[in-house]
Amino acid sequence: MKEVKFNEYAKDVVEQIGKGAFLNTKYHDKKNTMTIGWGNMGIIWGKPVFTVAVRYSRHTYELIDKAGEFSISVPLSGNLKKELGFCGSKSGRDFDKFKECGFTEVKGQKTNTPLIGECDIHYECKVVYKQAMEPALIDKSIDDKFYTNNDFHVLYYGEIVGCYETSK
Repeated sequence: MKEVKFNEYAKDVVEQIGKGAFLNTKYHDKKNTMTIGWGNMGIIWGKPVFTVAVRYSRHTYELIDKAGEFSISVPLSGNLKKELGFCGSKSGRDFDKFKECGFTEVKGQKTNTPLIGECDIHYECKVVYKQAMEPALIDKSIDDKFYTNNDFHVLYYGEIVGCYETSK
């Protein structure tokens, strides 16, 4: 893997997030990945930050909350649609998604969180802030569309401590 500037592929990464990317977590010997379709990347507090939203009900929530770090693996080449579907519909409580999808687990260079070798761009992040959503402050149209079951998100702001492209 080759280290690159966090914003070198920002346009491509932001476009791909809407189609799906992988949010990876690990706490002790438990690891997981899940599909995300929402995320933000930018500068906050003078630091490069990747923000992700994780519902309380997700297995990933338990792991990221304890570990205080996460990674994002982005498949820019569009070749992991089946895997994105699996990781977005199955729980890490029930499946080892790395094994089920045949992912190559790459050890993080600056965190203990794994990266997915089949992806093109990777971000290693350390949580610098987390914020529970305040239901009363959500626009009604968003609340009606995404939170009918009151399964709200926690927003994790992760300082990007490493960004890499996979050498092909």
